[in-house]
Amino acid sequence: MSASAMNLTKRLLSGAAVATVALVLVACSDDKKEAASSAPAATTETAAKAETKPATDATTTASTTAAPAATEAKPAAATTEVAQSTAAPVKVELPSSEGSVDAAKLMEPGALPEMAIGDANAPVTIVEYMSMTCPHCAAFHNNTFEAIKTKYVDSGKVRFVLREFPFDPRAAAAFMLARCAPEGQYFPMISMLFKQQQQWAAAQNGRDALLQMSKLAGFTQESFEACLTNQKLLDDVNAVMQRGAKDFGVQSTPTFFVNGEHYSGDMSVDVMSALIDSKL
Repeated sequence: MSASAMNLTKRLLSGAAVATVALVLVACSDDKKEAASSAPAATTETAAKAETKPATDATTTASTTAAPAATEAKPAAATTEVAQSTAAPVKVELPSSEGSVDAAKLMEPGALPEMAIGDANAPVTIVEYMSMTCPHCAAFHNNTFEAIKTKYVDSGKVRFVLREFPFDPRAAAAFMLARCAPEGQYFPMISMLFKQQQQWAAAQNGRDALLQMSKLAGFTQESFEACLTNQKLLDDVNAVMQRGAKDFGVQSTPTFFVNGEHYSGDMSVDVMSALIDSKL
């Protein structure tokens, strides 16, 4: 390995990168999630200017009217029926759009091939800009993404596109490894890294932690090193991020564009489902 290649790997995975991991606590949408509570505090020039509150996922539930007390004991089934009949339906508040972008321009080819799942002709297209070390991105992918995939992507209603927006060297390294994974393994690799985020994002030795994760995906030490010393791939990952910021106003992660409408912050299954339904 050349001296320049070794230097690139060190910049991506050195122990010094640990301090930058927590900058996503500013870049991500709020501080309510605890998914990366082990990450040390830090700041970032890019994210500090654009801290964004998450999309509202509050639900409003009307109080349930209790059935009047009876002098005789009633069957349990009857009591359940009364309780169900008096309960008001749960209402989900839709998140507020932060504006819109030209959907055709949003879908133009970028520096890297598009990573997308779902029917290309689906009535709803969701583009997510994310950072691999962002705890709110991990929360979305661990708690919401699979349900949305099953309900809307697999049924042909939604096309879902993932785009890289790394806020720190380890996030960039994780994206590079996902891009280097065997064909068809980008989404599974992203899922694995989000599920194990605390194990590698704040590890003292980021290189070893990511190497172990990568071996589970079929990497060898040689292919791992080759991927992380690919300067063009790193430049292209950064180009995707820069285009998102410059052309589409992405300033925090996760950021979603739903048929061109801009939304920021983690969303629950109910909130994202309601948002998608409103576009169908």
